[in-house]
Amino acid sequence: MPQTDRVDSHTAGSPTLGLLRTTRWRMVMLLFVLYTINCIDRMSLSVALPSIVRDFHMSATLQGLVLSAFFWTYSTFQIPGGWAADRWGARRVIGIAATLWGAFQCACAFVSNGVSLLLCRIGLGVFEAPYMPAASKLTASWLPPTERARGVTLIDSGAPLGSALGGLAISALIGATGSWRTAFIVVGALTIAFGLLTYLLLRDKPEQHPRIDAAERDYIAARKAAAGERAGEVRVPLPTRIVAAMVVGRIGWAMVFFGLVTWGPNYLSAGRGLDIRSMGFATFLIFLAGAIGEMSSGYIADRMQRRFGASRAFKVLFAISGGASLVCLLCLPAIADVRIAVAVLSIGVFFHLWGGLYWLIPAMLAPQEQVGRVGGIMNFAGTGAGIVVPIAVGLIVDASGGFNAVILFFAACAAAYLIGSLFIDFGYGAARERRAAPGAAE
Repeated sequence: MPQTDRVDSHTAGSPTLGLLRTTRWRMVMLLFVLYTINCIDRMSLSVALPSIVRDFHMSATLQGLVLSAFFWTYSTFQIPGGWAADRWGARRVIGIAATLWGAFQCACAFVSNGVSLLLCRIGLGVFEAPYMPAASKLTASWLPPTERARGVTLIDSGAPLGSALGGLAISALIGATGSWRTAFIVVGALTIAFGLLTYLLLRDKPEQHPRIDAAERDYIAARKAAAGERAGEVRVPLPTRIVAAMVVGRIGWAMVFFGLVTWGPNYLSAGRGLDIRSMGFATFLIFLAGAIGEMSSGYIADRMQRRFGASRAFKVLFAISGGASLVCLLCLPAIADVRIAVAVLSIGVFFHLWGGLYWLIPAMLAPQEQVGRVGGIMNFAGTGAGIVVPIAVGLIVDASGGFNAVILFFAACAAAYLIGSLFIDFGYGAARERRAAPGAAE
């Protein structure tokens, strides 16, 4: 018989105290690490871009097209990726996708001009697209509702953490080897290796895992049942007003985040005058602040939901997140000292990354059979912004000759994130469950 991981009731109910002693949180940690590597892959081009531009003599507008190309397919394949996770299982989709996006990352090292680089980024976007819809589905399967805010935000914090580590690692690799091509090969190979390891260790459902303890399996099932999640139950689709608010908020959030991921290093280099090493370190600090902010938001959200309920808790959290992001961006053009500017941007990104809580919406409001698709729809809206924002920023820089107009554009996007988030009815799912409960008034 396979050896099992013993889980007592205290550990099962307190993942913050015994995180790695439970099988479900080991699954979450695997997803977190792979997503961190995923986002190092994305960040590599942004950090290497100043070096690539010198080799290929690219205009700001062409740079924007190359940075945008990833999102053309990343956005397009969100919904098909979520559907594939629902159809064939999230574990299989993640394993295949990680291997192939790692291969495309390696292929970027062998391009000879901007056009071939653009094509490689298109391929990278195809196979990175299914990851978060599939990971969201796995989180809904493995974690009871009372733990999902921590699980989802931990996984999604791989985006800012990967951006932070990518800024540091890629700039260090380029500085040490003098070659951006070597950096692409190293992170691509790392992706392939960890993608295969993740496939070997992941399972789609707790009952499929050979090492899960019966006590933990029963705990997950009991907590889901207590929250009204019954196997095979199909809920009514979300109202259009909730979907519309979710789409507006996600687009606004993503315009700021993807804008900083794609153009942030260039802003620090060309707009603030930092050299490659200083730029890499500043990028690391900014996105590390975002990762810490996103991780903390999950713990805060779980506690606030228990005390105030989901609707009030998320309205307050998103008001703080969108408001702080907006204020910091509005202040940035008036700051001359680069150190203060990096500090203010770090504070803004810390609060902006509370937007990772958006990944709770599919599991909170959709049936388990549709979580992948709802996650795909939500991220399709957000990643569509990733298509527009690199091109828009390139055009703004070429037209204005600087980055202050870009920062104000980001501030307008932060306002859209704030407004859209406040119009989402986070209490809708709980109210519907009460109406559908046995004995409820017809």
